[in-house]
Amino acid sequence: MQNVAFIINPFSAKKNYKLFLNKLQKKVEHPNFYISESLEGTNDFIKKNFEKIDIFVAVGGDGTISSVAKHLISTDKILAIFPAGSGNGFSRETNFGKNIDQLLEKIKTKKFQEVDTITINEHFCVNVSGAGFDGEVVKNFEKTNRGLFNYVKVSLQTFFKYKPIEIRFSDEKFQKFDGKYLMLNIANTRQFGNNAYIAPKADVSDGLAEIVLVKKFPFIHSPTFAFRMFTKKLKAGKYLKYISTGEIELSASTENWHIDGEFCKIPSPVNIKILPKSLKVLV
Repeated sequence: MQNVAFIINPFSAKKNYKLFLNKLQKKVEHPNFYISESLEGTNDFIKKNFEKIDIFVAVGGDGTISSVAKHLISTDKILAIFPAGSGNGFSRETNFGKNIDQLLEKIKTKKFQEVDTITINEHFCVNVSGAGFDGEVVKNFEKTNRGLFNYVKVSLQTFFKYKPIEIRFSDEKFQKFDGKYLMLNIANTRQFGNNAYIAPKADVSDGLAEIVLVKKFPFIHSPTFAFRMFTKKLKAGKYLKYISTGEIELSASTENWHIDGEFCKIPSPVNIKILPKSLKVLV
């Protein structure tokens, strides 16, 4: 385990990281780990250890994974994950669970798959990002104690008052999709997290991003939308449109986005580009 480093987000999973760390220290002699205090600290730790480490293990949610993965793009370094976030979308899609023994066994094999990643202007994305209602929900969700219950609660509160955003595409072939939408999602994998499949046909290794456009629908349709999302049965229709593409540019009437579940501001125009098979992920 000398060539393995664990990067731990102490704020993930209700600050329950000590349980993971105690188990790790019982199973691995003198593990190389860093308890992240900031993005800058994480960046410095990775740079300092980059040459001697083969596998970087992100212990946290999609935001933590993204902050580690961006340093490993187009290198021979391998990303591993111990899911400790509120939704854990990317770790679910790449088959990482909360069994530390299974993780350590995977690390011994060093087998990996190559997966796509996405850039959204200067931002890096591994899972699902979005604007509009989605970005507003994340902004408000970050003020809570997280968890599925609070996510549903914030989503319902936001739905009633949120006005659709205007989306315009630069490329003529996509301009038929111009219009007002409740939210826009950029999906590298199938799900937000918690098995909520917003893009059931997305493939993390196909060289394409799924652009998901959701029109505001009558609230009476919410149970049906939720049922289809959690059963992988969402499909294009009156309120839902999909675009599969390797690159696309658009303008949005909002700057409120989330990148892998972390709120941020992104001004238009917004260029979205897939980086095919750019990240090695442990299997």
